[in-house]
Amino acid sequence: MANRERITRNPEIMGGKPCVRGMRVTVGTIVGLVASDHSFDEILAAYPYLEEEDIRAALAYAAWRVEEIEVPLPAA
Repeated sequence: MANRERITRNPEIMGGKPCVRGMRVTVGTIVGLVASDHSFDEILAAYPYLEEEDIRAALAYAAWRVEEIEVPLPAA
């Protein structure tokens, strides 16, 4: 996964959730903002200490995790 070093996990930060560069910004927060149709520019304005590559790394990490975890789906 590209930019893997940008995503960190520490049990003492945000309960061990994957975060961006050890900050208190979780991958889930970034994915939620993008899913809510916020632009990269809006996210960067709200979190000025982030970089565009942090957003891309968070999205790539989330996509990778979804592919790695099997979730049983209910029968239709």
